[in-house]
Amino acid sequence: MKKKKSMFIILCMLTVLAAGTAHATEKERVDPLQPAIAEKILRFHVLANSDAKDDQNVKLKVRDAVGHMLGQKLKKVTDRAQTEKIVQDHMDEIIETAEKTLHKNGYTYGASARLANVDFPVKTYGDYTFPAGKYRALQITLGKGEGHNWWCVLYPNMCFQGSVYEVMDESSGEELREVLTQEEYADVFDSGKMQIRWKFLDYFR
Repeated sequence: MKKKKSMFIILCMLTVLAAGTAHATEKERVDPLQPAIAEKILRFHVLANSDAKDDQNVKLKVRDAVGHMLGQKLKKVTDRAQTEKIVQDHMDEIIETAEKTLHKNGYTYGASARLANVDFPVKTYGDYTFPAGKYRALQITLGKGEGHNWWCVLYPNMCFQGSVYEVMDESSGEELREVLTQEEYADVFDSGKMQIRWKFLDYFR
């Protein structure tokens, strides 16, 4: 009886793994709407110094500090261009905030920041999945920048709706709907689709 139960569990795990792999492969395919979507949004990307636990922890503290500072300044933005201008105008303050956070927590390495075109993998926030491809992004690099990343969408505001965590609330979805065309919005809206999200795979992206 125990042997049959073990075999059943193993078969279930293999089935879920196969489905998850197929889903991931499907989402990694080139999306013809990605360039149009990318033109309308601005991403936020933080690279940790390394994968060491302490470096990963301080990455999140930098994220929080920069998020708190930028969240206030971006409250009334109406398009990506305006968001980019505010970010560029406050780039020195962004770097200063990141480095102060590092030094406050006992780290001697520095931080850099830039607006750049960055390759992003498929990323899901709640019911919204953004296709892989190049996106304009505020990119903050801590130290060597060789650790796992953290990212979200800076415009329209999906980062700072009450927190800087990867949280999508109803107002964020409405902002996205206003920015994208109906076809583009339908492309990223994932409600009703089967979502097999492996947290450890998300972490390693």
